[in-house]
Amino acid sequence: MGYLIIVALIQAFSFSLIGEYLAGHVDSYFAVLARVVLAGLVFLPLTRWRQVEPRFVRSMLLIGALQYGITYVCLYLSFRVLSVPEVLLFTILTPLHVTLIEDAMNRRFNPWALVAALVAVAGAAVIRFDSISGEFFMGFLLLQLANFTYAAGQVLYRHLVARFPSDLPHYARFGYFYLGALLVVLPAFVLFGNSAHLPSTPVQWGVLVFLGLCPTALGLYWWNKGACLVSGGTLAVMNNLHVPVGLLLNLLIWNQHEPLGRLLAGGAIILGSVWLSRFSGRAQAPMPGKA
Repeated sequence: MGYLIIVALIQAFSFSLIGEYLAGHVDSYFAVLARVVLAGLVFLPLTRWRQVEPRFVRSMLLIGALQYGITYVCLYLSFRVLSVPEVLLFTILTPLHVTLIEDAMNRRFNPWALVAALVAVAGAAVIRFDSISGEFFMGFLLLQLANFTYAAGQVLYRHLVARFPSDLPHYARFGYFYLGALLVVLPAFVLFGNSAHLPSTPVQWGVLVFLGLCPTALGLYWWNKGACLVSGGTLAVMNNLHVPVGLLLNLLIWNQHEPLGRLLAGGAIILGSVWLSRFSGRAQAPMPGKA
């Protein structure tokens, strides 16, 4: 649990850094690419390239493509049309996706999850009831895709480690994760990136270095490792710890004029949707894992 708490606190701070210093200033695709390259430089020298099951390698490439590649491309694009508090609130739905994926992998059906999805959309509408637009809902949908792929990555990693146990430590097999992420973000930057909007100030470069080394390298490694050591129910709940902390930091430091009434009302509805999705859920046993 300690790994998950530390990463959640890092994530809470990171959302504001992205929204205040990178979004609208630095090309989103480059920012995502820079983060994964920095993280890869940390883990690839530690990676064991031999004596690793090929099916494990292929699965790790997929997990990296999902949990970082698609997730962070969608996350950064959502900052173009959503405020930091809105982005944070809409990530509350990650546990809903964790529950859905866990149920699907265990061949269970939770009808409350469908009700929860409708309630969550209503909560999003409350937050922007005076200025709902196609761009706003596009941002909401981008974040739901990000929530789904982020949830899929951590759930799949739990099951993968249990299926392919090894005497190797987690970090010796985690470099494949960043290679999988690179398979998504590098083509995305080449095809859609704008080289005219690269970082231009020391602050922007500093933020990118921090995001690459802390949330992306250590953060994603610790999060996936921690996910193997807790139950499925605990993992779903921990996915939301960054939300109240991130909101508090953003509203106190950077976004003091945000309409708190609508944020609180819509956030409460969205949080209720997460509770509904867990109404008939059952906790999963922790997955085995090594340090």
